Amino acid sequence: MTYQRSGQDRLEYYPCRYQGSRVLFRGPRRDLSGSYIAYLGGLETYGRFVETPYPTLLERRLAVACANFGVVNAGVDLYLQDPAILDLAAEASAKVLQVMGAQNMSNRFYQVHPRRNDRFLRASERLETLYPEVDFTDFHFNRHMLGHLAGLAPDRFDAVVEELQQAWIARMKHLLTILRGNVVLLWFSRHDPSARLAAEIEDEPLFVTRKMLQTLEPRVAAVVEVVPPQEVLMEGTVGMHFTDYEACAAEEQMGPRAHELVANALEVPLRSLVRAPK
Repeated sequence: MTYQRSGQDRLEYYPCRYQGSRVLFRGPRRDLSGSYIAYLGGLETYGRFVETPYPTLLERRLAVACANFGVVNAGVDLYLQDPAILDLAAEASAKVLQVMGAQNMSNRFYQVHPRRNDRFLRASERLETLYPEVDFTDFHFNRHMLGHLAGLAPDRFDAVVEELQQAWIARMKHLLTILRGNVVLLWFSRHDPSARLAAEIEDEPLFVTRKMLQTLEPRVAAVVEVVPPQEVLMEGTVGMHFTDYEACAAEEQMGPRAHELVANALEVPLRSLVRAPK
């Protein structure tokens, strides 16, 4: 993998808030008094370490303001618990909803932080009964906890995955209802959804399969899948901006060329949903 830093300092994200939300989003803040497209999702939508992420690329191509509501480590819960952002997203001319993992949501087995959805808060009695030998106070992050459970007892872990998948489908259906149509569902990952194993805990979006996406197809205007080819993934951090302290995290992220591929894939369906001003 190629390692190259294009900037010596941390990238400026101009963090901002919208309409009373407590969540900080990537700025500069856009004027949403006219037509705009709302982008909801996780780290890739936010565009960490990427100077021009795909929402900004599409803003330039379509001449329609982009409301980048992407949040690093976001889960579906972040949006469902933020009515201010849901109202803004529902009023958008079109919405792009990135597929987020199923691990960063509260469910019948454990509770997550309402805004920092990757943070593990507490296990339920149901999970403690399933794994009586585990001290859940040792965990602070969902992925760490889930990885430990998967390695400890894969047979019992199947029940956890099934619960997360069912909760994800229900929350996504609820979110799509609130967004009121004109939604493009975006799969942006290193792997095709058909290649995912149910209990895989390595690559995002965790535990989401093609079958799960198919249950949502009747509720969205389009489903767009972007899996960058190997030559793009092998570029590593070329064109990204990060400090020495952030180098390891940057190596795990999608780079500028991958974001261009997403913009290319989204441009046609979004043009059919919005009319760019003359």
